[in-house]
Amino acid sequence: MWRKRLRWGSSFFAVVLVVGGVFGALPVIADEDEEPTHAQPILPKQTLVIISAQGRHVFSVELATTPRQQQVGEMFRKSVPENGGMLFLWSKPQQSDMWMRNTLIPLDMVFIGPDRRIQAIAENTVPQSLAHISSHGPVIATLELAGGITAKLGIVVGDKVESDSLTPKKPKESMKSPSK
Repeated sequence: MWRKRLRWGSSFFAVVLVVGGVFGALPVIADEDEEPTHAQPILPKQTLVIISAQGRHVFSVELATTPRQQQVGEMFRKSVPENGGMLFLWSKPQQSDMWMRNTLIPLDMVFIGPDRRIQAIAENTVPQSLAHISSHGPVIATLELAGGITAKLGIVVGDKVESDSLTPKKPKESMKSPSK
């Protein structure tokens, strides 16, 4: 799946690709400017919990934090575990516009707002489609899950999302000793 970011009000236009691949994957092209042709290796994982009216749903999600990891994302993968997925973390709240180029399986895209609640869900996205899938407003992260899992688990807009990666970092306290 590809991800496209636009900075409105400026002439800057960046295309960041979001993709993925087969588990136990082939190597990924090292140059960020080249289109990925293979799945990336499994990324570091973290626990993510969605709290819905149906209960707590625990996922082990890969963290796509670098531009290249976000570029490759779920491209070329042949499956996503029901309790797995990939979390794309944005450096600041922003519009997230996605598409499914080179993504072989349907995904549920969950857009997480600054309040750590689900802002929008795109269910069962169409594999390899170039149709735009939008967060419809600024989000801090995009979560990709196996297609159909949000409906199966009763996950809806407004549900709370918990993950260490979504928790704001506290500023480090000064190392100076208190003055007397």
